[in-house]
Amino acid sequence: MSDTAAADPTVPMAAIDAADATDTIVLPGVERPSGGTPLYGLESRGVSAWFGTHKVLDRVSLTMQPGQVTALIGPSGCGKSTYLRILNRMHEMVRTAGLAGEVLLDGEDVYAPGRRPADVRRRIGMVFQRPNPFPGMSLYDNVASGLKLAGIKVSRDHRDHLVQSSLERAGLWNEVRNRLRTPGGSLSGGQQQRLCIARSLAVSPDVLLMDEPCSALDPTSTRRVEETIAELRGRLTIVIVTHNMQQAQRVSQSCAFFLATHDTPGRIVEAGDTEQVFGDPADPRTADYVNGRFG
Repeated sequence: MSDTAAADPTVPMAAIDAADATDTIVLPGVERPSGGTPLYGLESRGVSAWFGTHKVLDRVSLTMQPGQVTALIGPSGCGKSTYLRILNRMHEMVRTAGLAGEVLLDGEDVYAPGRRPADVRRRIGMVFQRPNPFPGMSLYDNVASGLKLAGIKVSRDHRDHLVQSSLERAGLWNEVRNRLRTPGGSLSGGQQQRLCIARSLAVSPDVLLMDEPCSALDPTSTRRVEETIAELRGRLTIVIVTHNMQQAQRVSQSCAFFLATHDTPGRIVEAGDTEQVFGDPADPRTADYVNGRFG
């Protein structure tokens, strides 16, 4: 099963239209206060996954430290993207998907009975491989749609502030501040990706998952997204899937190497500090992969 076997979900436009733009209810915790904001790490314990009877991940345990960037590396088809979707309960959206193990956010299992998937996905956001803004919707409404999709109702003034602060954190505000009412489809590919990052940031997630966010971008746009990741580090926990070894070294503080064979499902071969994984790996398979000898 390839990493892209499960298609990205399509968000129904009705879900966006359902929120009334005139709502004035401000929910506590929508915007994090400055200073002293707690950071939450993410941990998986013995996670295994299936599509039907085909096992794609086997007993994956990994700790993603709060406020750091963790890179997931490995050849195509070893389960990295599947693992990423498991972390915020998107895996279960595939009809044939199966799962075992635990995923803990701040020590609490996100799959515990009674936990609403929508609440988990608000706290653990996702940025996909290809930018997916709503092309006919304005830049402003694209960012605000994150709030509406999460069911967060805010006053108009507070929404204006959240849109601006989210665009600033995504490194896009200075480029679009004078054209917030233009369609999202009018932006370049790299700008669209940062717009999607801003949309995810609008709901103040604790964790941001990024599935090869630069694979469809040119080098200049890639550099800007990497700068955005660096600016976000320390403010939230980031987990990124990448096939670019140089990118993994540039943006991450810790790294996990996944590997699968024709006979075995994906599993972690080695995990640790990025410097150690790339500079002094313990497993020869890791050394071969990060030095370009296979994959």
